[in-house]
Amino acid sequence: MKKTLLGLVAVLSFGLASAQTISFDKTVHDYGKVAHGADGHTYFTITNTGKEPLILSDVKPACGCTTPEWSKDPILPGKSTKIKVGYNTNLNGAFSKPIEVFSNDAQNPRSVLIIKGEIIGAAGQQLEVAPMKAQAAQAPAMQSRKAAPAKKAALKSATPVALEAKK
Repeated sequence: MKKTLLGLVAVLSFGLASAQTISFDKTVHDYGKVAHGADGHTYFTITNTGKEPLILSDVKPACGCTTPEWSKDPILPGKSTKIKVGYNTNLNGAFSKPIEVFSNDAQNPRSVLIIKGEIIGAAGQQLEVAPMKAQAAQAPAMQSRKAAPAKKAALKSATPVALEAKK
């Protein structure tokens, strides 16, 4: 029984040692200070250091301000590919965004990459974000709520009973 168990452990260990293994050139990219509206693209290089093809099944950014692009083709042993990551530099201020990378690496099926930096204005000044209360006061949706009682009165006069009375 012990010999069978020991043999099974040896086979499984060999299988894991020869499987696909994901390796990154870096896991954090610091843009530093970036001008508002500048190119927000960077690349992460992924290498398969294992002996079986590596497959990136999904790359998920934390929000819509980050857009990843990657090849769905298997990465052969010893070969590399790149994940292109774009960040929307039309946003303001400091940012730090995680990007999850899912693969068939049995030891590391989920990896996390980070992009970070700070968006600054054209003159090197940090851009100010307007307070939400000031923006909400100017929103057209707020004005349409004031007109709602007039719309309700118009709807009441258009009920089927009112329409038949007009005939």
